[in-house]
Amino acid sequence: MDFWDVLLQQVINGVSLGAMYALLALGFTMVYGIIELINFAHFNIFMVGSFVALWVMQAMGFTGQSHILYGLPLIGLLVLVLFITMLTTGALGALMERYALRPLRSVSGPAPMITTIGLSYILFNVILLTTGADSKNYSNPMPNIRWDIGEAVLRLREVLLWGGSIALMIALHYFVRRTKMGKAMQATAQDQEAARMVGVDVDKVVLITFFIGSALAGAAGLIFGLYYNYTSFIIGYTAGLRAFTAAVLGGIGNIPGAVLGGVLIGLIESLGGQYLEVRWTDVIIFSILVLVLVFRPTGLLGHATPAKS
Repeated sequence: MDFWDVLLQQVINGVSLGAMYALLALGFTMVYGIIELINFAHFNIFMVGSFVALWVMQAMGFTGQSHILYGLPLIGLLVLVLFITMLTTGALGALMERYALRPLRSVSGPAPMITTIGLSYILFNVILLTTGADSKNYSNPMPNIRWDIGEAVLRLREVLLWGGSIALMIALHYFVRRTKMGKAMQATAQDQEAARMVGVDVDKVVLITFFIGSALAGAAGLIFGLYYNYTSFIIGYTAGLRAFTAAVLGGIGNIPGAVLGGVLIGLIESLGGQYLEVRWTDVIIFSILVLVLVFRPTGLLGHATPAKS
């Protein structure tokens, strides 16, 4: 492959990774935008989502490239797996908020953030102790459909992952901008006390925010499994840190910024792995995190806001 074909192939790979990181970063940025909390449990909700998707696929009988199962075409089956996975991880995030984080909401200092770290380790060890340390392989349900662009290859897998990710992002944008609950989220993000005064149920808004953010983490977990054809108890750490970097790069608390940051981090990982030694990729990504925090802490699309009451 010549230079341009290699570049195009890595751009395709990078956008696919970026779609996963963007969905994961959206969970970070939504929670931070509402209650200014970095939810470190989000790392391992993503990991749990990849296992839930695997278990659902196994229960449905996915074995290899299954085009039709139970009378449903492949796309219908994948949508069903996505729905169950998002519902499960969304419920998990909502339970965490309701029973572990809500009692600490009025507590100042780092206690809520430390609690999310504890929750993250609980999820990490529950999966490790119940499934073991070995990686678990996904079956590959995707038919071998591909399009050659020069010497670069675009596969059906990438097209479906892009389409699913874009659909979820558009749905989230519509929900936040056009629905009554979305407007309540915007009001709560700006000023919780003022939102309460005009009748917004802040507790409900925060609960739904955790549900949606965790559901998107579950969707990212399914994408990870389908893209790499495996999952493991350890995947939350690396992917989660990169998604967190994406959220900071785009402007944490800013939804379009999370999407932009995710795509940029995906491209940096893909192109860095191609043109530099792979071991330097993390150095580049986390150097970007440090530089952004030092020189532009609001990120590429974020803007400074006054402290919330």
